[in-house]
Amino acid sequence: MADPLPLIEPKPDPALELWAGAECSVVRVQDGYIDQSALGVGGSSLEDIDRLAALGVRAVRLPVLWERTWPGADRAPDWSHADRTLQRLRDFGIRPIVGLVHHGSGPSHTSLLHDSFISGLARFAGEVARRYPWVEDYTPVNEPLTTARFSALYGHWYPHARSTSAFVRALVVQCQATREAMRAIRRVTPQARLVQTEDFGSVFSTPMLAYQARWENQRRFASLDLLSGNFIDETLPFRGFMLEHGLSHEVLASFNDEPCPPDIIGVNHYVTSDRFLDHDLGKYPQHVHGGNGIHRYADVEAVRVLGPCVPGHASALETLWARYRIPLAITEAHIGCAPEEQVRWLVEAWNGAQAARDAGVDVRAVTAWSAFGAYDWDSLLTARRGHYEPGLFDVRGGVARPTALAQVARELAKDGRSAHPLANEPGWWRRGVRLLYPSHGQVLHPTRNVSRRPVLITGARGTLGRAIARLCETRGLRAVLLGRQELDIADRQALAAALDAHRPWAVVNAAGYVRVDEAETDSPACFASNSDGAAALAQACALRGIRLATFSSDLVFDGSKVTPYVESDPVTPLGVYGASKAHAEQAVLSLHAQALVVRTSAFFGPWDQANFLHAALGALHGRQPFHAADDAVVSPTYVPDLSDAVLTLLVDGAEGLWHLANVGALSWYEFARAAAAAAGISDETLVASTSDALDQRAVRPAYSVLASERGGLMRPLERALEEFVGEWQRPLMHGNRGQVGARG
Repeated sequence: MADPLPLIEPKPDPALELWAGAECSVVRVQDGYIDQSALGVGGSSLEDIDRLAALGVRAVRLPVLWERTWPGADRAPDWSHADRTLQRLRDFGIRPIVGLVHHGSGPSHTSLLHDSFISGLARFAGEVARRYPWVEDYTPVNEPLTTARFSALYGHWYPHARSTSAFVRALVVQCQATREAMRAIRRVTPQARLVQTEDFGSVFSTPMLAYQARWENQRRFASLDLLSGNFIDETLPFRGFMLEHGLSHEVLASFNDEPCPPDIIGVNHYVTSDRFLDHDLGKYPQHVHGGNGIHRYADVEAVRVLGPCVPGHASALETLWARYRIPLAITEAHIGCAPEEQVRWLVEAWNGAQAARDAGVDVRAVTAWSAFGAYDWDSLLTARRGHYEPGLFDVRGGVARPTALAQVARELAKDGRSAHPLANEPGWWRRGVRLLYPSHGQVLHPTRNVSRRPVLITGARGTLGRAIARLCETRGLRAVLLGRQELDIADRQALAAALDAHRPWAVVNAAGYVRVDEAETDSPACFASNSDGAAALAQACALRGIRLATFSSDLVFDGSKVTPYVESDPVTPLGVYGASKAHAEQAVLSLHAQALVVRTSAFFGPWDQANFLHAALGALHGRQPFHAADDAVVSPTYVPDLSDAVLTLLVDGAEGLWHLANVGALSWYEFARAAAAAAGISDETLVASTSDALDQRAVRPAYSVLASERGGLMRPLERALEEFVGEWQRPLMHGNRGQVGARG
């Protein structure tokens, strides 16, 4: 009797992988190009590859873009960027997924409406494959359906067409180019795989517009159906539509006879991907109104109107799997929000992928997209306003600072789950606050505060404490505010009791002695509040593993520099207040190494009239004299910006000293003049004075401008000032602003 065959244990499915990708769009608008890599977010340096490798990513969507690498047939291609980065990935054993066109229309000598796009991309793809024969994964054209819509139906991008026939032509050209590019690649690398990406969501509607929703839910498959040869069935409505608007029977037959199906379908699902169509225009603002020639209707994000929550990632994956039975990956997971919401979106994408896998769907990976952030996607890249959305790293200020997303991505890659204190709470798209328009279906009651563990804020009655609480409310973070009557932070017993009772994930210490001039004759009280209390709080938070943010001042410096002070500059305070803050910095960081100590300067804000600008504008508006120092240069700080940045750094787990002030430097006199100009009021009664003439007991530095060597979270002063003035003028327009006179 033959020996029995050995029992072979079935191999478990490979674990879900973490991929990453840098936003790399090269979009032509009119005669100019908007190149994300040129803006510093393309992840083009070797250090950037190292940063991604440290997170545990298994593959990287890497651009080797046609427009950038080979912009003209009469010029030699520039492979320098690709050579460096691809080799670095190879050294780490990370698979590159090479993208050749990313929302672009090719070099200036072609466009999405020309056959030269097809032949040109195929030629470029062949050159790429010959140079890098070991690369196996390619995305020749990213999101062809989306690009066709934005470029040829809506006219946002080149060639700025606005017709159905141009849309069909652009879509077909991109799919033909993809097929020919893969043919050229496979002549060199036969095993090369097509990773075809597409933005994918669902369209919902009122009953009257159900026909339009059905049509758009067929259109969303168009690029994948063309490549896969799925337009064989003559009864498919979208097949007939495309033939009616320019797709030739010969080209259609060529796709059906010689398809180029994806080896992996890349799902790019955004919070805006699911749409809702409503014929009742009166419920919606004018800018979302549109139509189809039969009915006029509003087209809005489904998340803003549907009572039940929108389906999400798992539903999109299951829908595509049912249609194609091709392996899937989420190839972009990104949302332009506060870091806690970005964390929740990535975790939800990961959990959605896991849920789809549990349901039998072959899902390979989730991609942390916009690894180094993105610029100006709020305008679909049509306006260069410098609007930045961070990703795994925040690169503002020339420093790649890891965000909370980096921590969470690393944890997901390693363990499949995250320990971040805010990761497993519902994002705004799962809370009632998301509803902007009259709801359809079951209404979710708004949830104002969703965090199970709060942010505890001391100094609840001060300018900063109240502002941070307000920003917590805006960002959906639960906050507990404690004033001095509820908690004296220097009372260690009371402090321990408060922390144990509220169990915060973070503490923001906005308490302290703020009377700079009085501190000169009240040193013990100033030090007790600013230094001793902060030290006690740091020690208590460190013992409990609680994140802590506390505040210091530009007055820790003596003003001897003529260039902005950065975090590493030595402190040399001139007065008691500055000395108390310098002592507090050292004490806090020695007791709590992970604490965040924020130096800031010269507050102004719309929610508290006890600040310099409110006094200045009130006096100038009332034609009263206002004296301001013209021999002391500062970097004013807009309190809403400061509060938002502090919360962001806390969520990101930042630590150590940080300088946070709006970007700009001017004297108090110049500050008042700039505000008056922005408000459109006369500065005739503004008087330039010396600091000595203002009868200030405490000596202040003549120059205390702050800048950061750790990153740039604060916007330019000019933009913050515009916002402040708009808020200041609001009650003025309603006739209820009092007259204020003061000395700065």
